[in-house]
Amino acid sequence: MWGAVAGALRAGSVRVLGQQQRPVINTLLKKRSLQWVNVCVTRFNGKDSAIGQLLGVNPEQTPNENLIQKYTVPVPFDKGENDSLLLHKPDQPENPKVLRVVILGAPNAGKSTLSNKLLGRKVFPVSKKVHTTRCQGQGVLTDGETQLILLDTPGMVNNTKVKRHHLEKSLQKDPWDCMKLADVVLILVDASDMWTRHSLHTEVLKCLFQYPTIPSILVMNKVDLVKQKGILLEITKQLTEGIVNNKKAVIKPLVKPLPSHGDNTGHTSKGQDTSSFEIEEPGVTVNEPVSVKLSPDVDEFADEESDAARRKIINELKKRKGWPHFRDVFMLSAINGEEVETLKKYLLTLAKPGEWEYHSDVVTTQSPQEICQNIIREKLLEYLPQEVPYNVTQVTDLWEEGSCGELVIMQTLLVQKENHVVRAFS
Repeated sequence: MWGAVAGALRAGSVRVLGQQQRPVINTLLKKRSLQWVNVCVTRFNGKDSAIGQLLGVNPEQTPNENLIQKYTVPVPFDKGENDSLLLHKPDQPENPKVLRVVILGAPNAGKSTLSNKLLGRKVFPVSKKVHTTRCQGQGVLTDGETQLILLDTPGMVNNTKVKRHHLEKSLQKDPWDCMKLADVVLILVDASDMWTRHSLHTEVLKCLFQYPTIPSILVMNKVDLVKQKGILLEITKQLTEGIVNNKKAVIKPLVKPLPSHGDNTGHTSKGQDTSSFEIEEPGVTVNEPVSVKLSPDVDEFADEESDAARRKIINELKKRKGWPHFRDVFMLSAINGEEVETLKKYLLTLAKPGEWEYHSDVVTTQSPQEICQNIIREKLLEYLPQEVPYNVTQVTDLWEEGSCGELVIMQTLLVQKENHVVRAFS
């Protein structure tokens, strides 16, 4: 996918607003009728191929297994077909169950990566830069008689950063709006970030405090990047304030510590994990937090007294590191898929009886155009320097079927400054 973008950049397919020339970026995606062939082709192109993820290729399976085993339904390439599916009456099973899952976290915690992994395909954009996700998106996972609706949200930011960096309001507003729809919320924490992993983001704490009745689950992501695994237990204790599912969680040594002198034979060497995370009985009673209006729309407060109370609570939350009301804790690696299947099975067990909201063939509420546009923007963020990709406007000039059945996409990238074009070429 990036090959087309890079080639277009080298050819001069970036223009400054106001100039007359309108060069294009060509990106080829196979139509639905060729998807079985693409499964094989994608396997030869490598397991990380973006088109392979879009089609639903499982990198852990062989090409033959992909052909014969039923996998997640593919995303339609045609907008009309996609709209028809969204409008189509859900094919309700005999005993339908549904669960709306909101995924919250700080920027770059891996929310979109986890959403894609749970869905089994590339639906949401992912890059190493912050604020890749600009607004909330819905993914739909149907398994048997259960339907999970995943609400992927932008990384939570405070009002100060929104104003300072001129960020879209959706980055601040959408996570809060999604919480109004949630049956359960996953709080994602980047366990590999040594600067932020010891405390929950203040905006996340504000959201949890305002919606205390929504079951919350702590998900420690990127654990594969943590060299000393034993520290994960200590981090978990801090983020849960030592309480999980209303019970006191304690760290217990698995082996006796090494003596100060003597033979080391039969003992765990220094640096190995020597602790376990257990739940102690009986349950610990924890006072439920009071639901308080903490969302960004502060203008709803009618008097100074209410505003002062709100500010006092926010100041108290800034001093806190964790949340004592998590129902459960998971440690996984979204990018590698490690323990993601365990989380998926757990979420399926939480689903409650209720009618499906979407047809079983629906994978996302996004249009094919939005998915492809996000994939291109993802590559721009990944390869263009500093602030340049954040100031690019994408304009789709062409979206049609080619003579050989391929889908031809032509885009113009608009930038605000002349030097952005120069930096894009460098």
